[in-house]
Amino acid sequence: MANIDVTLKEMMSVDGAIGAAVVDYGSGMALGTLGGSKDLDLQVAAAGNTEVIKAKLRTMEALRLHEGIEDILITLSAQYHIIRPLSGRSGKGLFLYLALDRQRANLALARHSLRSIEEALEV
Repeated sequence: MANIDVTLKEMMSVDGAIGAAVVDYGSGMALGTLGGSKDLDLQVAAAGNTEVIKAKLRTMEALRLHEGIEDILITLSAQYHIIRPLSGRSGKGLFLYLALDRQRANLALARHSLRSIEEALEV
């Protein structure tokens, strides 16, 4: 079982990782961050991606879709941003956020790694 600090280190070990966060989407606050830069403020990303999650959940409810979100992918010209809501009982209301350099990242492998990292996280 991994704690938040270990989880963030594992997320940053994914090829191409430039920033990672564990976020409470009820409040929009990051419980922990690692990486980032002057161009990638992880606190701002946490708050902004909270709105993405909430909007998608509202839309799914309106469409009467009774499925869970596996992940949300945002593709930029130079980066990938992956938002992965935690599905376990202890992680309800939290999501993993991983920003990747598109030139160095393998998207399929990153998604697979996040799934494994999520399974090991104990909040």
